[in-house]
Amino acid sequence: MKTNNIPYSRSLFITIVLALLVSFPAQAQLSDKGYATIDWQFNTPLNNHFADNASGWGMNMEGGYFVTPQIGIGLFLSYHTNHEYIPRQTFRLITGDVTTDQQHTLFQLPFGASIQYQWNRGQTIQPYVGAKLGAEYAKARSNFAALEARDNCWGFYASPEIGIHLFPWCYSPGLHAALYYSYGSNKARLLHYHVGGLSNFGFRLGVSF
Repeated sequence: MKTNNIPYSRSLFITIVLALLVSFPAQAQLSDKGYATIDWQFNTPLNNHFADNASGWGMNMEGGYFVTPQIGIGLFLSYHTNHEYIPRQTFRLITGDVTTDQQHTLFQLPFGASIQYQWNRGQTIQPYVGAKLGAEYAKARSNFAALEARDNCWGFYASPEIGIHLFPWCYSPGLHAALYYSYGSNKARLLHYHVGGLSNFGFRLGVSF
């Protein structure tokens, strides 16, 4: 079985297209108090024991409003897909033993509320710390031979991050970069696999408004 490697360039292309659609015309920031980011996302799963390969097949979108000069509150939506090829092995099903290779896929879709504390608002360089809290939908899937096993599950999602907004030009979107850790309490069971807790470490690169 061949591995199902989705090109990272597709995710980057989607990010660029979305950014262009909302950036004409665009000021350095949406308003004195509003903000938004659109990012390409790269992550490395931490010991989920199902699909542990790092992947660049992800995006993050976030927007909000500054309720004080430094504190912004908003909403976010992101997604990510990770793959892992499992070499030929023998495992037991209800109907008997199966010997085959597998293609594992893990899809995560968190969404909810976000908060960030930002320094130097209105300046060229604007660092911040933030956190995201919400729900996460996840789907674990194994393809083997002509069969497919899957389990869909929901969990609680939490993700601290540090990042920076750069606005080197006066009347155009800025640049955004962030490092993040995320945890989802999702639990999935399929075949002989037990997935309990989805932890990831990664980074985001995109545009700020």
